[in-house]
Amino acid sequence: MAFDLLLRVFFNIDPAKLGNKGPAMMRKWLTIQFHSILTLGLPKWLSWVEDTLFHSFPCPSFLVKSDYQKIYDTVYASSTPVFDEAKKLGLSKEETCHNLVFMSGANAYAGLRPLFRAVMKWLYLGGEKLHKNLADEIRAVVKSEGGVVTLAALEKMPLTKSVAFEILRMEPSAPHQYARAKEDMVISSHDASYQVKKGEVLFGYLPLAMRDPKIFENPNEFMGTRFMGEEGEKLLKYGYWFNERQTVDPIPDNKQCAGKNIALLLARLAVVEFFLRYDTFTAEIGKNYTGSTVIVKTLIKRN
Repeated sequence: MAFDLLLRVFFNIDPAKLGNKGPAMMRKWLTIQFHSILTLGLPKWLSWVEDTLFHSFPCPSFLVKSDYQKIYDTVYASSTPVFDEAKKLGLSKEETCHNLVFMSGANAYAGLRPLFRAVMKWLYLGGEKLHKNLADEIRAVVKSEGGVVTLAALEKMPLTKSVAFEILRMEPSAPHQYARAKEDMVISSHDASYQVKKGEVLFGYLPLAMRDPKIFENPNEFMGTRFMGEEGEKLLKYGYWFNERQTVDPIPDNKQCAGKNIALLLARLAVVEFFLRYDTFTAEIGKNYTGSTVIVKTLIKRN
């Protein structure tokens, strides 16, 4: 779903041009790009296997060259308007197209795919009571808007918005951050400070930060109403799920996810469109090397 959506939104491409293997081809290429941080979930005493197979050397690009070329050619054929703008900036068509593939794959698809799975996972774990409350809110607002889902309608759904934030808190799409300190600094937590020297590599693990018990009550519990109301909105300044506070807009200097707003919008839309069609559902939740897996078992259509 995420791959097809991105092809249509970014390039107005019919996903059928790549057949039914488009998402698989993109996933293979992404595996090569990010294999150094992948984990198979093996026991700790077998961690050396992962380190040896995935974390010690770069994977050769020829393994995915053919698939990448097919994606590249499809994007190239549909990007003439972008090429015209790129030419004004002194960029060749080839360089521009490689960047478009990377942006739509490594940035957008690699973020939206786990996001949509997380949406379904945490909706299911939220339970039928949450499903009913969401359905009641969504259907009432859409009805008042003449049966149409609009941006204005979305802003009248506080529970839906809070649920989207809570899903991002529980399972950020990009859980790892890496950076090299540009200057000497001191990083402070609630009860300690750490000196960091210029040039040292920093690593951030968002799931740990987003479950800080000194900030979030019952941090390991999914609470759909957590970000509702005045007190709930105050917590948004601690939401770093897009690599910066939720209350801060993306700019080049803060390295926040440039797709922050559209990702949040799509998460909310996914919830809205689901409960416009269904009352509740059951699912089987699992995990693989790319994150959570969700297999929907039953769907109860809207009465």
